[in-house]
Amino acid sequence: MRKLLLLTLMVAHGTFNCVAGCGLAAYPPVLGRVVAGVDVKPHSWPWQVSLQSDSSGSWSHVCGGTLIASEWVLTAAHCINGRYNYRVEMGKHSLTASEENSAARWATQIITHEGYNILLSRNDIALIKLSTPVVFSDTIIPSCLPQRDAVLPHGTACYITGWGRLSTEGAPADILQQALLPVIDHDTCSQPEWWGVLATDKMVCAGGDGVTAGCNGDSGGPLNCQNPDGSWTVHGVVSFGSGQGCNFFQKPTVFTQVSSYLDWIDRVSNTFCDSFPHA
Repeated sequence: MRKLLLLTLMVAHGTFNCVAGCGLAAYPPVLGRVVAGVDVKPHSWPWQVSLQSDSSGSWSHVCGGTLIASEWVLTAAHCINGRYNYRVEMGKHSLTASEENSAARWATQIITHEGYNILLSRNDIALIKLSTPVVFSDTIIPSCLPQRDAVLPHGTACYITGWGRLSTEGAPADILQQALLPVIDHDTCSQPEWWGVLATDKMVCAGGDGVTAGCNGDSGGPLNCQNPDGSWTVHGVVSFGSGQGCNFFQKPTVFTQVSSYLDWIDRVSNTFCDSFPHA
């Protein structure tokens, strides 16, 4: 087994493959105003990945992530532990079923943000370089990236996806889940009765109206927001929540805001592709 090389310096090699059609699923998701997590339409979020580690002695799901190029996956820094090896599964609907159109790759490099602060969840972002490029297909497609420094308006309807627990103390989901989470602006989310000083302007808050029943965005997974042309952009990486549900009253899920880290992604990958379609 190839030992994971855990890097905290910005020394990754390789390039982004610039492809048309990012964020356009061959099997578009079924959308609705349901806040509670529901099973997704198979392969309707084809950039969603399962990050797995060998911490338990066998491969097991530990976090979500987002495919953003043929060799690169975006996830959260807090998902990474340097003692373990990691792999990425793509094109999955069920984590337990064998699926013909899925693919797995070793994580050969993991680059966590050099400013990551575990206590305050600052700069909670990481990039994973895959062992070999993945071939895009109807079930494996990269998400689009946002414009630099883009800020989502209050109330923007976005979706969280993942294989997280079906309830606070329940078992993890086998089938990929999705849930609607409207964006909460920074002025609201940073109020003392919400997240206060824990919410910075490099984060996105979504949810928090209390109308919830166990929605399930894994740590490291995407906040998916749709563009006018129908494509989807990863605007956030799941960072932290209340522990009582991703939409607990006045404690929305907090995401690392991807648009604030595009320059970092550029430096890490050496060549960021500006021809990626953006929101």
